[in-house]
Amino acid sequence: MKLIDVANGPAEVPAIIQGCMRMPALDTKAAADLIRCAYELGINFFDHANIYGAGEAERRFGDAFPMTGLRREDVIIQSKCGICPDRKVFDWSYEEIVTSVDESLERLKTDYLDVLLLHRPDLLYDPEEVAEAFDALESAGKVRHFGMSNVPPMMFEVLKKYVKQPLVFDQVQFSMEQSQLLDQTLFMNNKTTDMSLMRDGGLLDYCRLHDITIQCWSPLQLGMFGGNFVDNPAYPELNKAIAEVGEKYGLSRSAAAIAFILRHPADMQVIAGTMNKDHLADLAAAADVELSRDDWYKLYLASGKFLP
Repeated sequence: MKLIDVANGPAEVPAIIQGCMRMPALDTKAAADLIRCAYELGINFFDHANIYGAGEAERRFGDAFPMTGLRREDVIIQSKCGICPDRKVFDWSYEEIVTSVDESLERLKTDYLDVLLLHRPDLLYDPEEVAEAFDALESAGKVRHFGMSNVPPMMFEVLKKYVKQPLVFDQVQFSMEQSQLLDQTLFMNNKTTDMSLMRDGGLLDYCRLHDITIQCWSPLQLGMFGGNFVDNPAYPELNKAIAEVGEKYGLSRSAAAIAFILRHPADMQVIAGTMNKDHLADLAAAADVELSRDDWYKLYLASGKFLP
């Protein structure tokens, strides 16, 4: 498993993260088996959010973890807070952040989170209030590292003015099909395509400049909830390319799509949300190869892009 050192954050984290959003679909024993399987594959980083299954994903993990035989210090547990679907708001207030962390810790049956991310931008956030919450959580030993999710560069800049802790992660959507992190750079100043539009404020280069590790969610998905592009008949050219590249490197089509992301020198992490142990092992193989430049561009162009 490829390992990444996060500047100002946890050292030697795996390039692939086990996403736990779908864990409520497993019973406790199956969840324990998946956690153990991930760990044996070199994936000791587990991603949660307080809203996944309305808290049930964290609760299932917390119930299952003692059955794995692993120690708490063997794994990295990350959770997110700030989305409040019952109130139909995003909330980064002091009370919401601190209370959400306490509730997550209770469900996960742990004393601390290795990483806390603020989940989706709160349009009414007060950076001083966020800083106060981070200070309280850090001083109490409840959170060790901090970051955000789906947040543009200037929100990092504003928050960095007030918080003492380094902001070391931004979790955003990225895949061959959802490649906006890359597209605007390639098509900059090109009026012939909407791919020239800057949709994220130059997030990729900003994160590289400021030592923020990008975590990629839905690496195989179309849009937010459009299904999987792998083996999708609407994408014949893309699937032909990932099949050819996968065969060359001994990877499945899905793993070839993951290898596309991991090839980028920004050292991004990929979140694998599967609850199937065989599929997880299949995807993990992507971290053991490095695509050539020619093969990486072959996949990028097959996803519908062109070189200007």
